Amino acid sequence: MNNEKADFFWKTIGTHGVMILSTSAENKVSSRPVSTVVFGERFYFQTDENYHKYRQIKANPNAALCCKNISVQGVCTDLGKPKENPDFMRALKRHFPLAAARYSALESERVIEFSPTLAYRWVYENGQPFTEYWDFKEGTYKKIKMY
Repeated sequence: MNNEKADFFWKTIGTHGVMILSTSAENKVSSRPVSTVVFGERFYFQTDENYHKYRQIKANPNAALCCKNISVQGVCTDLGKPKENPDFMRALKRHFPLAAARYSALESERVIEFSPTLAYRWVYENGQPFTEYWDFKEGTYKKIKMY
């Protein structure tokens, strides 16, 4: 992928945010906000292993995140306990100190890494609609005029 386009994507996403996570299992989809930190071209959040989202991720690691005007498809990986992931903990404490203090030490808390495979968004240029696509699996970027 063009480094300029990839850099633009990550700059637009930023270092953190409350994003909407969608997961599915057994033909049921659910969505909810998650406090997400971003580094190393990956998204990270924590959740309790007793929560519905965690059970869905374990059954089907394919998920989606939405933030701003960007939809991101990807694959989730359980990285273990927050205390086993110092980079995650540093970022979480910096951007979501209350979440880090309240939940990270819980025995059932887990860190989830979300690796993007495809991202897209609508943009308008001179009043014309386009969709931009960042394909992380293929390493490509394209912009398509919609009408």
